[in-house]
Amino acid sequence: MEEQTILIVEDDPDIRDGVRILLAGEGYRVLEAENGVKALQTFTPDVDLVILDVMMPGMSGLRVCEELRKTSTVPILFLTAKSQESDKLVGLTAGGDDYLAKPFSFVELSARVRALLRRYTVYQGKGAAAARPEGRMLCSHGVKLALDCNRVWVDGQEVNLTEKEYGILRLLMRDPERIFPAQILYETVWHEPYYYTANGTVMVHIRNLRLKIEADPQNPRRVLTVWGKGYHFVHDGGSADG
Repeated sequence: MEEQTILIVEDDPDIRDGVRILLAGEGYRVLEAENGVKALQTFTPDVDLVILDVMMPGMSGLRVCEELRKTSTVPILFLTAKSQESDKLVGLTAGGDDYLAKPFSFVELSARVRALLRRYTVYQGKGAAAARPEGRMLCSHGVKLALDCNRVWVDGQEVNLTEKEYGILRLLMRDPERIFPAQILYETVWHEPYYYTANGTVMVHIRNLRLKIEADPQNPRRVLTVWGKGYHFVHDGGSADG
C-alpha cells in the first residue's frame, strides 16, 4: 500500500512530538506545523489526514479548517481541551470529521486515525478511483453521485463534499423517499453508537450538505426534513447508471 501522509498541527511541542513518534512508528509519513499559518503553507494535495489542534495562538484550528475546506475534502481530526457537545458541534460546523478531547490515549488516537483513513480511501477514491467518473452513478433531481468514490455533481458542476456529507447523501440517494431517522444516519455514516445529542451533529452536516447541493438552502428541494421523523432525498425518476 502507498505510504499515507498525515499533517500534525499542534502548538504544544510535547504533544506534537508524541503524536509524530506514534504515527511514524505505525508507518505513516508525518508532516508537522506549530501554528495555523505554517499548516496552510505545509498542506499539499498529497496529505491524507490532518490532525488539528483547535486552540492555537494566532490562527485557530477552526479557521485553518475553514480555509482547507475551500479546496480539499481531506479528513480532519480535531484535538482540543474542550469536550462539551457544543464545542464538538462548532468543530463539525467548520468542516471537521472527528473530534478527540485532550487528554487522549494514543490507542484511541491510533484507532481514530485508521478509521478516518480507511473511510477516506473508500469514499474519496484517491488515485485510480478518482479518475473513473464513468463508474456506477446515482442520478436524481439534478444530482449525480459516483458510488465508487467521493465525487458529486450538481446541475453539471462538481461539488466538494466531506466524507460525512458524501456518506449521508449516498445513503439518502440509494433509497429515495425512505425517511431516515437521525439515529440511522448517525450509526450508518459515523459507525458509532447513537446517543441523543448526536441529533445536533447530524443536523449540522445536513445543513452543510444543503449549502453545497441546494440552490436555496433555506428552502431545500432535494434533501428534505420530515419533522419528528428524519430526512429523505426527493426522487424524480432518476436511476442508477452503469
